[in-house]
Amino acid sequence: MMALLQTSTPVPRDIPLALPLPEWALVVLLVLSFLLHLIFVNLMLGGSILTLWAQIKGLKNREYDILAHEIAKTITVNKSLAVVLGVAPLLSINTLYTVYFYSANALTGLMWISIIPLVTLAFLLTYLHKYTWHQLENNKPLHITFIAAAVLVFLFIPLIFLVNINLMLFPEKWGTIKGFVSALLLPNVFPRYLHFICASLAVTGLFLFWYTRRKRYPFETYFTQLTRYDVQKKAYSLTLAASLLQLMIGPIVLITLPAKGVKWNLIVVIAAGAAIALPAMWRMWKAITGPPEDIQRHFGKVVIAMTLTVLFMGSGRHIYRANALATHRQLVAEKTTAFEAMSATARSHAREEQAAAAPPAATDPVAKGTAIFKMNCSACHHPQQKLIGPPVKEMAGIYANDREGLKKWIKAPGKKRAGYPQMPGFPQLSAAELDELSQYILSVK
Repeated sequence: MMALLQTSTPVPRDIPLALPLPEWALVVLLVLSFLLHLIFVNLMLGGSILTLWAQIKGLKNREYDILAHEIAKTITVNKSLAVVLGVAPLLSINTLYTVYFYSANALTGLMWISIIPLVTLAFLLTYLHKYTWHQLENNKPLHITFIAAAVLVFLFIPLIFLVNINLMLFPEKWGTIKGFVSALLLPNVFPRYLHFICASLAVTGLFLFWYTRRKRYPFETYFTQLTRYDVQKKAYSLTLAASLLQLMIGPIVLITLPAKGVKWNLIVVIAAGAAIALPAMWRMWKAITGPPEDIQRHFGKVVIAMTLTVLFMGSGRHIYRANALATHRQLVAEKTTAFEAMSATARSHAREEQAAAAPPAATDPVAKGTAIFKMNCSACHHPQQKLIGPPVKEMAGIYANDREGLKKWIKAPGKKRAGYPQMPGFPQLSAAELDELSQYILSVK
């Protein structure tokens, strides 16, 4: 299995840097910070969709236009919190899954980089929609166009993120990916995306229920026809319907996941999350179908149960990622270890070669002069034979009684013989090096 995976899967080597925190602490930080970030992403997207729906419905019923305005006020706050809270999970996943995260980013290329201008555009559209509400009171189609454009951008940005996170799980596919579109067509992308959209609507429904049930919220000041019960019933209905869709899409998500990551620890965690959600859904159904005065009765229990469900599902997401990448991470660790061993061997050989080429630390001037000769002169001169220049023994004969003349010649030579090329000078040699070199030359017999 390991050999087969290694032959068919790109296996990069890692950069073996120490983690800034214990791995378990980074995992906890990743799961919790990501879930907190995701809640506000859900509210940003779900709030935008509900605002668009309510404003379109408000063309015939002004009460819904007012509801759209109330929801729109929360979008810009929630999107700011989503961005700020996204820093921690982004840094955590970069640290824990560096090779996988950056490989996925590189393979989707320009589309991944486009997130920044797309987020900027979506934010500008939501602000434009928010602060032109009264100015465009008589031009609702144009005003609705702003929030519709923002919704389209908000729908696309999570798809880019999801494609990249999904691509991390498929290192065996990296060699076949040709960009964002081919990564988009990998299995599991669209089921996970639909599951995310449903989650956004479910979370936004609970948020709208809480937002309108606050005692300090002056509901009756804004609305004359819609009651708190009406809005809260619609909010609960949205959450319940979206949760039921999630229950139906969930098995499809699980089936389309590569089997390599589906193990008992994942199944237990997901089943526990679903089991906690079922009583909460039952309470919502009873509240919707029961008497109006009881609709708020179990809201706190519903929120706690759904929060625990989100926590279990977020933990399951990390468990699957760890399961799916375990074998490949082992291959990366082995390749990194082999590379470090090769690197250490290469550095050791380099030090040995450098030590061999360096002048010896001995006090013998002839030995030092020999090393200087090898480094500067041996390419053109041989002790006994003619190379490019005359042999060393011939120099020793000429300058046997003129050591100072030999040193001057080495430092700034001229041209004496027609059969030999002009010798370059060696002005960089110090007086001590010239002494040692000349002593070696005169020692050659």
